[in-house]
Amino acid sequence: TRGAAQTGMIHPDFAFAQPGLRNRRLWSAYKGGAVALGTARRMGPGYFPTLLSGLLCALALILVVRSLFGTREAADPVSLRPVLIVTGGVVTFAALLKPAGLIIAIMSMVLIAAIGSSQARPLPSLLLALGLAAGSVLVFVTGLGQSFPILGTWFEG
Repeated sequence: TRGAAQTGMIHPDFAFAQPGLRNRRLWSAYKGGAVALGTARRMGPGYFPTLLSGLLCALALILVVRSLFGTREAADPVSLRPVLIVTGGVVTFAALLKPAGLIIAIMSMVLIAAIGSSQARPLPSLLLALGLAAGSVLVFVTGLGQSFPILGTWFEG
């Protein structure tokens, strides 16, 4: 079979990243441009989205240039099992956040997503889930004052 180098196709490793990066940077530039930028010392609400969209544009440009040059190898087929399991973990997080709370939702998401990997082990996955749950509570609820329920409506008296 002819490789991507002979046909001028974009390298398969980068083909999936480019549309997402393009759409994200365009949306960020659009939303960021509608509000004041400010300066590096006094950042306005549009500063970070504009900075992020610029970084994503640079990353997308690097990926495009890299995909056009160099040798190419056949991409491995995508296994649907891990994709579906990780997606299930994210959906579980969204479904459990309000009724079970942030701690249980994050732990459920991490443990379900770990099932998608053949290399994941129970104890490290559990420790990761505990650490992420504790860190999320400290950063988002305690540090930033977000109104995520630590324990949800299932635990209300």
